[in-house]
Amino acid sequence: MQLRSDQLGAALQRGLRPLYVIHGDEPLLAQEAADLIRAAARKAGHTERSVYTVAGAHFDWSGLLGEAQALSLFADKRLIEIRIPGGKPGKDGSEALQRYVETLSDDNITLIVLPRLDRTQLASAWFTALDGAGASVRVDPIERRALPQWIAQRLAAQQQRVEDGEPGQRCLAFFADCIEGNLLAAHQEISKLGLLHPPGVLTFEQVEGAVLNVARYDVFKLGESVLAGQVARALRMLEGLQAEGEAAVLVHWTLSEDLRSLARVQAALQQGRPLPMALREARVWGVKEKLFERIVPGLSTERLAELIAAAHLCDGIVKGLRAPGWPQDPWAALQRLLLMTIDALPGQGGGAKTAARLALRA
Repeated sequence: MQLRSDQLGAALQRGLRPLYVIHGDEPLLAQEAADLIRAAARKAGHTERSVYTVAGAHFDWSGLLGEAQALSLFADKRLIEIRIPGGKPGKDGSEALQRYVETLSDDNITLIVLPRLDRTQLASAWFTALDGAGASVRVDPIERRALPQWIAQRLAAQQQRVEDGEPGQRCLAFFADCIEGNLLAAHQEISKLGLLHPPGVLTFEQVEGAVLNVARYDVFKLGESVLAGQVARALRMLEGLQAEGEAAVLVHWTLSEDLRSLARVQAALQQGRPLPMALREARVWGVKEKLFERIVPGLSTERLAELIAAAHLCDGIVKGLRAPGWPQDPWAALQRLLLMTIDALPGQGGGAKTAARLALRA
């Protein structure tokens, strides 16, 4: 049975399963999901806890299998945790996990913690066996658009809330900008507000004075922001990536790869392929797939060629070359390429295009 992290609490109230798998790359939510399972297991009498970490190719799977069987026969109820930081148990581990599910009993609850899994891993025999024997909890990151609501829910849990109407929305948006991509720090900042101020309404000034700018940006999310025409957010992310010491070469590759993908999809359409097939062939998935569906039909070949040529010039700049008419600072050049892309893409609101052009002239 597959669950989202926000469904786990209700599922645990309906009864414990013998095995739980938590997988995802959001540390705070993974930790909280694991804590919920541990608390439910303790309440059900599983008072002893064993932890095994699978590191490297020499983990003793036979020892784990033997001990799990012995515990079910002779020991008190226990919680057995198996952590696989690499996400790949290997051939021996795959076979061992499939045998492990055959040893499950009411005496033990098993918790397996994994990082984010790709499609191949989710379809593997070992993961299918684990999911079929219990429940798997997928821990997804909180997207930027959902952050204000997530913050409001966390504040409500400690009996605090922002002001009603537009001031409150502005406060939540500010809060989200400060903690984007860093939920562990977000949890700390929300807890800090609970210590600094009593239950009730929080003003913008109180939030601004307490919350540190602890946002952490993902270079691949930058590309999504550009394709969505989010000028202010894209510029903020670019500045944040520079401050975090991200390599300008990687940022350039991300922006230019999106342009190359647009060119591949456009070429496939010109050869008569339907758009869904063209997107699959270009390996465009998820959020970007929806953005491409909106952009590609209205994007001219000439304008795209101009952007690719600009990306080629920018590539030289980030590698130390000079280009007439372009900033020589790599990050300033990346900013220009970013703004040119937003200005050129169809399907963007007039406000986004105007903001991009104004920033280009600044």
